[in-house]
Amino acid sequence: MSKSLVIVESPAKAKTINKYLGDDYIVEASLGHIMDLPKNDIGVELKKRTFEPTLIVSPGKEKIVDRLKKLAAKADAVYLAPDPDREGEAIAAHLAMQLRPVLKDKATLQRVTFNEITQKAVKAAFLQARDVNENLVDAQQTRRVLDRLVGYQISPLLWDKVRRGLSAGRVQTVALRLIVEREREINAFQPVEYWNVTGKLKTPGGQSFAAKFTGIDGETARVPNGLDADGKAQFLLNALPNAAATLAVTADLAKANWSVVSVDRKQRKRNPTAPYTTSKLQQDAAGRLGFNVRRTMGVAQRLYEGVDIGGDGTVGLITYMRTDSTRVSADSVVEARDYIAKLGPDYLPKQAVDYKGKKDAQDAHEAIRPTHVDYTPDSIRSYLSEEQYKLYKMIWQKFVSSQMTAAVFDQTTVEIAAKAGKTYDFRVSGSILVFDGFLKVWENASEDTILPEMTQGQSLTAESVDPEQKFTEPPPRFNEASLVKTLEEKGIGRPSTYASIINTIQDRDYVKKIGAKFVPTEIGMVVTELLVKNFPYIFEAGYTARLEGELDAVEGGTERWTDLLDGFYTHLEQELLVAEHDMEDIKRRETPTDEKCDKCGSPLILKWGKFGSFYACSAFSKAKAVTVALGPWKKDPKAVLKKITGSFQFPMIVKAVTFDETNYSEEVADAKHFAAAVAKASGKGKKVTAEPVSCDFTKENFAAKPDLTAPGADEQPEQEFCDNCGKEMVLKNGPWGPFMSCPDYAADPPCKTIRKLTQKVQTKPPVVLEEPCPKCGKPLLQRDGQYGEFIACSGYPKCKYVKQELLDVKCPKDGGDLAVRKTKRGDTFYGCVNYPKCDFASNMKLVDEVCPKCDSAYLLEYGNKEGTYLVCPNNREFLPKRRPKKGAPEEIPTTPECTYERRIGGPKSEEPAESEEALEESVA
Repeated sequence: MSKSLVIVESPAKAKTINKYLGDDYIVEASLGHIMDLPKNDIGVELKKRTFEPTLIVSPGKEKIVDRLKKLAAKADAVYLAPDPDREGEAIAAHLAMQLRPVLKDKATLQRVTFNEITQKAVKAAFLQARDVNENLVDAQQTRRVLDRLVGYQISPLLWDKVRRGLSAGRVQTVALRLIVEREREINAFQPVEYWNVTGKLKTPGGQSFAAKFTGIDGETARVPNGLDADGKAQFLLNALPNAAATLAVTADLAKANWSVVSVDRKQRKRNPTAPYTTSKLQQDAAGRLGFNVRRTMGVAQRLYEGVDIGGDGTVGLITYMRTDSTRVSADSVVEARDYIAKLGPDYLPKQAVDYKGKKDAQDAHEAIRPTHVDYTPDSIRSYLSEEQYKLYKMIWQKFVSSQMTAAVFDQTTVEIAAKAGKTYDFRVSGSILVFDGFLKVWENASEDTILPEMTQGQSLTAESVDPEQKFTEPPPRFNEASLVKTLEEKGIGRPSTYASIINTIQDRDYVKKIGAKFVPTEIGMVVTELLVKNFPYIFEAGYTARLEGELDAVEGGTERWTDLLDGFYTHLEQELLVAEHDMEDIKRRETPTDEKCDKCGSPLILKWGKFGSFYACSAFSKAKAVTVALGPWKKDPKAVLKKITGSFQFPMIVKAVTFDETNYSEEVADAKHFAAAVAKASGKGKKVTAEPVSCDFTKENFAAKPDLTAPGADEQPEQEFCDNCGKEMVLKNGPWGPFMSCPDYAADPPCKTIRKLTQKVQTKPPVVLEEPCPKCGKPLLQRDGQYGEFIACSGYPKCKYVKQELLDVKCPKDGGDLAVRKTKRGDTFYGCVNYPKCDFASNMKLVDEVCPKCDSAYLLEYGNKEGTYLVCPNNREFLPKRRPKKGAPEEIPTTPECTYERRIGGPKSEEPAESEEALEESVA
């Protein structure tokens, strides 16, 4: 008997839905998108300006598509049930493209959506099945094409002018621009001095309190604080400008008479706020829980897709978590009010609270809320991980509290006068929570500030008057919460894109997170400067926000997607033409500086290299040494010298060399000196050469880079989860460096979700050690490298000494030292320091211990799932078989078989990895 096929994005979501639908349905996961633009081509038609995308099955998704086709061909009906947003609609459209040809009845393919994964919502969705919404698909496709046009047409300019591998993003560049401009504000900030004055006072009853100075003779004290963005003067209120003015005030206050001018008591209400939108959830999760955006969305995804809560099985605990709406369903409001009524009648408003959303909100989905209020956080805590519990609790509390009454405070404000010729005004405020209202559920620190009882005209006594010098501070750097808030306020991006934007600018090494704040890297500053200068329209925040509005219009069916792209591409083409001609070539930028070379004293110049700016000596020359042919020199020295000075000028160095050894060297300044030096060099080596005087001194420009020694720079990255299946991502190493991968990358069917990591990241400044280099005597430096910290000579590149971790065992082949090494994949192996002359290498650690059975000079440390052992290298039965070199005959052992083994510990977490650099040479 055939069944209906339901297709969702993730296995977790499939598991939850399958429980609700029963045996008449097969629920399968597509593991995200199955089709995309090709990677090696722009994939968008531009000549005729139709902007038609070329879509192909995503690499790695072929098996999944084939499986879905086979199931669809046998199914009674096919239901496409990805998430209820533009991305989900596009996934559904691509599935329809692949599956419709194999269906007997095309009308049996339909789209279903639900805002929450509950039995009621899922079953209701299947009763309202519909066709794929082409407007939603067009909106998603338009965003994808916009991003492709920017990435594939602007990025090559960055490769040419800065370095290969850089990329430009339509929205990410604008977000990066915000961070860079904030950094420039901070660097240009000029602090303003101001003084606050606090009076510690006492009532006749002996109760003490503190009041703040506010002004003189009824006029508010204020200090000029520059101009605002509109050019209007700004002021710091309730402050004095300098020490002299403050001293004059405090001198008067020392002889002043203090009294209460007025006591104002009033009741203040604090109303609850709306349920969560995506951006508000991300902001609160950052501020209250310390979650970054990626972690918040990963945990929310798993709460949405379903968690096993015991007797009720797998249940979706929250509604769809990508939304900008504050709207909630009538049923959920009834549930919340029923729960609140149990807390007491004072906590329940007479009517349900209705929250109005923003004018430009899409309002496609409800606010983020619990699917069932009865699933209180504490009642299901045992089924949740710690981070799931924290986030669910916050969502649950926010929703329930949003339908409760206001909290009520008694607030008292006391105005105080200190009279000493002039009247110096002071103020103190206090508040007491009278009724907690929604704060009963919404946990929020609300400490009472209780003032002593005071009446108008009452005299007070001054215990002390304390002036405090302060300086204005620059605007703070963005953290994830404040960046999301700013993006939302400016209309840049949408709820579903905030996490992607933040991830991308970090993955590209355009920003670093130091102490939870975003600091632009040098490459981030340079890229932003070039892109904003050469593409002022495309990367302007207002234009990016207007594009979001136009994408909404495409979704609503009021604008054609091709019209939007035509307008955008017209601007892009114009700016591309100018940029290709005018964009500065950073690779060739050389800036003179006041710095002096540590080696020769010449001025240093600031240059641009593969990994950013660096200082180089201006005396450096790329010209190569020229051989002085002694035969032609004797016949016509002027002609030989003319040929040499055609390559480089005086001063130069004359040398006599034998192979790589210099037998004689002298610096010469003119032709006469040159001739004398050639005469001295003749006969002292195999050949005589002339080369320019050149200094190869360089040093990194750490001042232009984020300070990686600052507190918080070494924070451990938080867990992240697969966007498709929700599993915790793992760090892996590949041929091109480390990357984050879904643990099911090699499963059947596979989940090919990966996230590339920056291959070259900024290193910390080297640390000078007291230990001298054993080769040249210069100080050793502790440096950061691709595989972690290492110690090397400060005389590099002339001295290439690197301190290695050596074993106590000597190489069995040539008696040299054995060093601990790492492959490109990060695997550890042990190799001879005389490589390549000696190619001995082993994947197992050699231990300095003689085998008691066969007298082998060393043992091997080997671990498997049963334990850790010391094994004789001749124990061929116990040790794993060594792979022979490709094409080589199987080697015949030359040593007698030995059976020695000794257990020394428990199982190791991983098997010894085969080393790709060990030359397939193990221990014989």
